[in-house]
Amino acid sequence: MDKEEGKTTSPSMTPINDAMLSRESWKIFQIMAEFVEGFEQLAQIKPSVSIFGSARTSEDDPNYILAEEVALMLSNAGFSVVSGGGPGIMEAANKGAYQGKSPSIGLNIMLPMEQAGNPYQDISLSFRHFFSRKVMFVKYASAYVVLPGGFGTLDELAEILTLVQTGKTRKIPIVLINKEFWSGLLDWFKHTLVAEAVINESDMDLFVVVDTAQEVVDHIFQHYDDRGFEPSKEESERLLRL
Repeated sequence: MDKEEGKTTSPSMTPINDAMLSRESWKIFQIMAEFVEGFEQLAQIKPSVSIFGSARTSEDDPNYILAEEVALMLSNAGFSVVSGGGPGIMEAANKGAYQGKSPSIGLNIMLPMEQAGNPYQDISLSFRHFFSRKVMFVKYASAYVVLPGGFGTLDELAEILTLVQTGKTRKIPIVLINKEFWSGLLDWFKHTLVAEAVINESDMDLFVVVDTAQEVVDHIFQHYDDRGFEPSKEESERLLRL
């Protein structure tokens, strides 16, 4: 505040640091390169299913075993399987798909400590940026399968729910596995989010919750029973307008 005139004054702007600006400009090219490589590598994997879950799940955990079973069934049914490429549920998904008839794809993220690529990937891509990786999870997915996981898993679940809810992507099957694990969150959705009218009651129909691998496969095929895996002409035109 200018005490003499009683007026608010803006702080002086910091001069542009040319070296920093140059680094930021090069970062744009890094991001572009991630998109280009992703599109080139993944354009032929359709139909595909993206599978998510905790990186901390051990091999003897029932969720790991179930994820491997789901991925193997989907792979043998003709779906490429896409995971985050790391350990835990991601490894189980890649391992199951690797044993099946269709490609196993890992979209690895470079992290300081946690992420290390698993060896069960026919196609392996590495990303520095979460957001470009997230685009690749959605871009070619015919379905999302979500097993128990932490913040990263919840982030991916919220992402696809938001995209479908807002019409930014076509409606695809979103399948949560392990009813007991998800029950508390879904109760909160229903009794808080719906009750407070921050989501519609119909938004609860955007996903299903199951316990077995066969239920996952059955739900995905039921969804596509009377439609193709590719977006319809109307869906494609609507998405292009967005």
